[in-house]
Amino acid sequence: MDRLKKAMIIANPSSGKEEALDHIDRIEDVLSEKGYQVTVSQTEKELDATHFCMDACKDEFDMVVSLGGDGTLHETINGMVDQHHRPRLGIVPLGTVNDFARALNIPLDPEKAIDVLHSDQTTRVDIGKFNDRYFVNIVAIGAIAEATYEVSPEQKTRLGPLAYVLEGIKTLASDNSYPLDVEYDGKKWSGESLLFLAALTKSTGGFEKLSPEAKVDDGVLHCYIIKKVNLIKLGPIVTSILRGELKENDAVEYFTAKKVRVSSEEALVTNVDGEEGDRLPVDLEVKQSHLEVIIPTS
Repeated sequence: MDRLKKAMIIANPSSGKEEALDHIDRIEDVLSEKGYQVTVSQTEKELDATHFCMDACKDEFDMVVSLGGDGTLHETINGMVDQHHRPRLGIVPLGTVNDFARALNIPLDPEKAIDVLHSDQTTRVDIGKFNDRYFVNIVAIGAIAEATYEVSPEQKTRLGPLAYVLEGIKTLASDNSYPLDVEYDGKKWSGESLLFLAALTKSTGGFEKLSPEAKVDDGVLHCYIIKKVNLIKLGPIVTSILRGELKENDAVEYFTAKKVRVSSEEALVTNVDGEEGDRLPVDLEVKQSHLEVIIPTS
């Protein structure tokens, strides 16, 4: 007799204008139809999703579904990486930006994303390591990275990804550059920088063309150093981000790497998948094709 398959739904009740709970019953129905015994775990505080996911790995669940925003997904993945048993990951995005879902062509409409859970198609994806934590989209370092903490929950709800962009452009215009040292795969760059980005996927901060050459399983970080420039050159930088041509800009140093170390004389804070990260120095690396994610049937 076949072993009964087990699935865990990790739900953040406060995500998506607090509509997460409205979707749980339908997800349970879909998973039950697929032959899963379903457990629902609702987060109440920081790191709950990580601990729930670690339990699911330890108890050898077959699937974990993240129901929430990028923060919930980030925590869930942190509970899965490097575990002896790693369940398949399903994603029902309810957040402001949902970069990881965008990169995998998972619908941003929750009802359509739930339909994807019917799919038997999966893909393996890279995970980034950031010191002792993990990320799925991006690490940002510089004044813009810190500015995103100024975006209020109300702005996030009202403006969505645009809220991050507006704060970022305001900060760029104030010319907050810092000395950076970036070591990668045996090479080194040093100089004044407005912003350093290390992207795993093509969609970052809601911009689906920021790093168009990035693949979810290519095994490298796509890194951009935006150098110190005058106000006249800022416009073209913003335009090149929107067009997916950032690496072509003269004020940008672009490279790919498997391992990166970033340090500075300044006590810069980092932004990891939209959340506040460690202060510099930091070490980044890629764990290639580490997780299996359910994706739409092609």
